[in-house]
Amino acid sequence: MVELKTRASIDAMYEAGQVVARTLTAVRAAADVGVSLLELDEVARGVLREAGADSPFLGYRPSFAPTPFPAVICASVNDAIVHGIPTGHRLRDGDLISIDCGARLGGWVGDSAISFTVGRARPADVRLIETAERALAAGIAAAVPGNRIGDIAHAIGTVCRTGGYGVPDGFGGHGIGRHMHEDPGVPNEGRPGRGLRLRPGMAIAIEPMLIASGRDDWHAAPDGWTLRTNDGSRAAHTEHTVAITEEGPRVLTERR
Repeated sequence: MVELKTRASIDAMYEAGQVVARTLTAVRAAADVGVSLLELDEVARGVLREAGADSPFLGYRPSFAPTPFPAVICASVNDAIVHGIPTGHRLRDGDLISIDCGARLGGWVGDSAISFTVGRARPADVRLIETAERALAAGIAAAVPGNRIGDIAHAIGTVCRTGGYGVPDGFGGHGIGRHMHEDPGVPNEGRPGRGLRLRPGMAIAIEPMLIASGRDDWHAAPDGWTLRTNDGSRAAHTEHTVAITEEGPRVLTERR
């Protein structure tokens, strides 16, 4: 069931989304060659704590997961697409890292992700990340009343495929509100004019995931959480929480 949020609820979600935005900004600023993923998780915990927020990631255990998630960020490096568990791995020159983060504040949740490189960036990685950001922007632009979920999916998928990139099978965005994952699902590829019609008050997380090689297949790492590309190629992940309003899409996790 899709819950329609009031303007007051969307404003409250914006406050949660801004905690997420500040967290991602702080994590990106702290990320450097030699810094461990666990250290980045500690940075995120500090921002959440200061804001009086908690993490919807920490302890989360969906049906596919063998264990509860042990961190407040997902940190996915190089060939990891999403859901990377922060470890003692220290970032190396040229690493591509995707950070996914959520915050719960006042009973409402925000969720967002960024991809960036550490040290000297490979031109191919820069193009991959830029395309992921364009796909996210295209999906957001399609998130207007009267459109359908398929219009968002088509907008994202068109940017990804035109760029020559793969779209991981079976993963995409989702509804969001009092819980991190709500109805409806928001695929990263699809046919325009299909699916649930968008209405003011809906809130969704739009999150393109791209694989550099153009292939779509992936596998779960032994930790049961991290999804990796089958061919070892690099991946990028971007995400924003977006409210559908009469005035157009409102990005609740915008970074200032």
